[in-house]
Amino acid sequence: MGLLDILLGRTKPGVPDLDRLFALPSAAVTLEAAAGFTPTGQGAVCFATVEGSAFEQTHREVQALLDADTERTGPPVRLVRDDYGYSWLVSQRAPDQLPQLVNDLHAVNSAMEVNGFGPQLLCSLAGFEEQRAAGQAADGRRLALVYLYKRGSYYPFAPLPGPGQRRDSALELQVRAVLAGDLRIEQDLSRWFPVWGAPGL
Repeated sequence: MGLLDILLGRTKPGVPDLDRLFALPSAAVTLEAAAGFTPTGQGAVCFATVEGSAFEQTHREVQALLDADTERTGPPVRLVRDDYGYSWLVSQRAPDQLPQLVNDLHAVNSAMEVNGFGPQLLCSLAGFEEQRAAGQAADGRRLALVYLYKRGSYYPFAPLPGPGQRRDSALELQVRAVLAGDLRIEQDLSRWFPVWGAPGL
């Protein structure tokens, strides 16, 4: 960053750093203590859809690698295409297996990078849901912590339950404050892209 950037208040965007994914388990402890959200065990990696045999081979290798995990008890890793044309590689673990889920997300991103598909990577997310005290009905609030691959930063995305595409901005800002010490939070709110209908959320 140059002197002019500093004087004008410009900041350099972050760079991909997949090791930041490993901060999710400790952030989850903070999130549960401060806001009552716990992992769902679902996560996904989003990338621009790629056609061709090279990508198909990479996808098969990644899926075989993750499915070979003898500790995996949930459904196999699956590839899903959303309504907007993006592809998601989805992993499902038990809710108490967030570290293993993070390993899955890291493996997918790493394999994409190594095979030359880094430019197609968009984000990774892990799903959370609100817990209620015994005897109280949950209101269905869900939350994703989204890692922006090209920015090297996180942001919360909280769709409101019910019909339509509405997000709980107040909850997102609350989670930003709660996790500021655990995760590198994306400061540019215009980059907190809604991931409507994302598998794993």
